Amino acid sequence: MDVVTVGETMTLFSPNEHGQLRHAHSFSMKFAGAESNVAIGLSRLGHKARWISRLGEDEFGDAMEIFIRGEGVDVSYVTRDEQAPTGVFFKEFRRPNDTRVYYYRKDSAASQLTADHIKEEAIKGAVYLHITGITPALGESCQSVMDKAIWLAKANGVKIVFDPNVRLKIWKSEEEARRLIKRYIAESDIVLPGEAEAEFLFGKKDRAAYVEAFHDLGADIVLMKVGKEGCLVSQRGKAVEHVSGFYVERVIDPIGAGDAFAAGVLSALLDGLSVEEAARRGNAMGAIVTMVNGDVEGLPNRADLFSFMNGGSDDVTR
Repeated sequence: MDVVTVGETMTLFSPNEHGQLRHAHSFSMKFAGAESNVAIGLSRLGHKARWISRLGEDEFGDAMEIFIRGEGVDVSYVTRDEQAPTGVFFKEFRRPNDTRVYYYRKDSAASQLTADHIKEEAIKGAVYLHITGITPALGESCQSVMDKAIWLAKANGVKIVFDPNVRLKIWKSEEEARRLIKRYIAESDIVLPGEAEAEFLFGKKDRAAYVEAFHDLGADIVLMKVGKEGCLVSQRGKAVEHVSGFYVERVIDPIGAGDAFAAGVLSALLDGLSVEEAARRGNAMGAIVTMVNGDVEGLPNRADLFSFMNGGSDDVTR
């Protein structure tokens, strides 16, 4: 197994109209969650990915498991809950560059995950464990899930990749979010923050100071996303480098770009490329998905990714 990831995926209802959600009359049903987004992105690029989660014993859970399995992701450690439902959320495309999300995940099946659901054989043998700051926000039982996954990864020589993925709507408080996210950064080998998340964690600083703050907590490698400018790359003891982003003429849906970035970075590292090359692949993945409505619908296969990175385009008439 190349990458194991743990976290909640929800049923997403995306309106077929733009504007305030109150005026939407029809929706498309999709599935989205940071960790499964990354797993699907990796699978489409030819890597082996495993997603660990818990779903309701309901139609949404059935449809989601079938969909993610169909994307080539190993779901053999996904469990079902007869009492708690599969979580749901809605997107709202208010206007260009203003996309909002509304979560209905309280007491969801995934929030009932416990450390007992994390088995050593599910993580042992993987190259990377990918985790995010969303899972611990779901409650104390999910925090125990994170702790056990991290412990098993360290015990089995699996490198830990952490995306803070700050979602303040689901944390009890900003203080708790900062405390726990900093703790997970300290446990991780690679961190993938955004600039806004760095400011939330450390206050207003310049970009180089943000990168150093992540190293000070314990991270060996930092790839900090800086929007359309690309990302900053830093390995402990080396100078910070800027890796440029890819131009996108029109952003359709920015949600999921960070997960695509993570998938691109992990894919490149699995291919044996340098951290700088991994950042470039991550930037390309993030750019590509913003041009398509949906978290995973725009994730490319390897041929499409390389074509985009090389400035090419697909033409069915060729």
